[in-house]
Amino acid sequence: MPSYTAPIRDMQFVLHEMLDISRQEIPGYADLDADFTAAILEEAGKLSSGVLAPLNLTGDHQGCRLENEVVHTPEGFKAAFDQIREGGWTAIDVAEQYGGQGLPYLMHTAANEPMVSANMALNMYQGLTHGAYSAIHIHGSDEQKARWLPKLGSCEWTGTMNLTEPHCGTDLGLMRTKAVPQENGTYRISGQKIFISAGEHDMAENIVHLVLAKIPGGPEGIKGVSLFIVPKFLVNEDGSLGARNGVACGNLEEKMGIHGNATCVMNYDDAEGYLLGEAHKGMRAMFTMMNEARLGVGLQGWAQSEVAYQNALAYAKDRLQGRAVTGAKNPEGPADPLIVHPDIRRSLMDQKSFNEAARAFTYWGAMLIDRSHKAGDAEAEAMISLLTPIIKGFLTDKGFEMCVQAQQVFGGHGYIEDWGMSQFVRDARIAMIYEGANGVQALDLVGRKLAAQGGKPMMTLIEEIKVFCKENAEDADFARDFIEPLKSASKDMQQAAMFFMQNGMKDPNAALAGSSDFMNLMGHVCLGWTWARMAKAAQAGLDAGTGDRGFYETKLATGRYYMARQLPATKMHLARIESGAAPVMALEADAF
Repeated sequence: MPSYTAPIRDMQFVLHEMLDISRQEIPGYADLDADFTAAILEEAGKLSSGVLAPLNLTGDHQGCRLENEVVHTPEGFKAAFDQIREGGWTAIDVAEQYGGQGLPYLMHTAANEPMVSANMALNMYQGLTHGAYSAIHIHGSDEQKARWLPKLGSCEWTGTMNLTEPHCGTDLGLMRTKAVPQENGTYRISGQKIFISAGEHDMAENIVHLVLAKIPGGPEGIKGVSLFIVPKFLVNEDGSLGARNGVACGNLEEKMGIHGNATCVMNYDDAEGYLLGEAHKGMRAMFTMMNEARLGVGLQGWAQSEVAYQNALAYAKDRLQGRAVTGAKNPEGPADPLIVHPDIRRSLMDQKSFNEAARAFTYWGAMLIDRSHKAGDAEAEAMISLLTPIIKGFLTDKGFEMCVQAQQVFGGHGYIEDWGMSQFVRDARIAMIYEGANGVQALDLVGRKLAAQGGKPMMTLIEEIKVFCKENAEDADFARDFIEPLKSASKDMQQAAMFFMQNGMKDPNAALAGSSDFMNLMGHVCLGWTWARMAKAAQAGLDAGTGDRGFYETKLATGRYYMARQLPATKMHLARIESGAAPVMALEADAF
């Protein structure tokens, strides 16, 4: 059975040495000292390794089953979900007035990491609820907040988001689900939604669906979409549960992975619903949920890569196979362990260098969200908007790739279900698809985010990298290993952006044909910058002589690997971008 241990030392390094969170001028951050965050993360780690991880294979093998419109989750899931609730893990950043702990979103993100690594499918039930809580918290009326948020925050009730229909996914303007207004101010919701994660299950008293639908007579297309709160059970005035609403699970999807999470076809038949936010402004409210979910999905990509890496590393150290080309490293045994072989080292270094940078980059993204929401920082809001396609798209693309590399370390055993590596690969694969497929993330980045506010967020990012490079150019060794590669990659990013500016208007296909390459190019630059920042913090730790020399030296060596072996990919992506649309669009549709 696969194992998992939360990487607390690295998580703490990012929080306190790279991000220096307790000194940030963000409300609530002054209380986040190292002892406090360590206590939270260690307990999250214990729950994850001791309770959640042992259920991961169970969830994968048993899956969910639908009987009489009730979904039964895998054995042990309900008891584990009860422990998550009882420990207050669902309410870390829920407002205190609704029963939560009121901590920053960053702490929700960090505490969530080990739970995602340990059991991604189980964690999704609370993850989606958190998104529903956030959407109602920001866009709901006072009455709606009082009614729904305490139970959602505690996960006594869970939440979902309902967007996709059988005939429309990304193009939501085509949706047919309708919401007919009633004299009492409610709406009657009718239609069908598909791919609804956690749409029905047996682990909560009620399920609160956030449903996109069109009010008859409203504007055409996406401008006519509204968002509604539609509970599984109606709620009485005193807060008790009433009659069953007109919503039911019609089918469970059979999926490649995340078998322990119920992916449902949801049928709405004159279900009672309540408008959330303004009529015909549903996408504004839903994007509150989707943008948060996209950061969470990015985390899923590399959190699966982390647990896959941990198991690949253990296998590489234990499995005896062949001899090192430079001479036996295990002369008393029949063969040397796999880890002596350079190509195995390359694979493990690919995984390690990605995982650590992805963690730091995502935590920084969560800090930007806190800076935006808690401190009212418009620049931080613009920056996280720019970076969201990178966090979701690039980190899940690479996270899946790293899971495959970890599986490959096992050779034939990686293909056998009992070893668990197949599950990590299969579970990670969905992260590239849901919450906006990664091709759509790339289109959003190039088609919208680059030009947002006249390109100001992108120019701010470029300027921050330039300033960092100038401030750290005097240390010759640091400049050689980190600054020069980062400057070169950043120039590639700027050149690619300039290509889009010069060619995008006259030939839009030229920009869109290069969008996925640009997402990857920019992703590498962001992780390269993240590595440079981590390396600076690690060097400071070495210079301070804190006694953790091995950790800091390992951190620096891992960063050098990324800069030398991964960051040069920017040049390949630039060459592809500058080839324009012609090679991509050369064939007519019927020539394929």
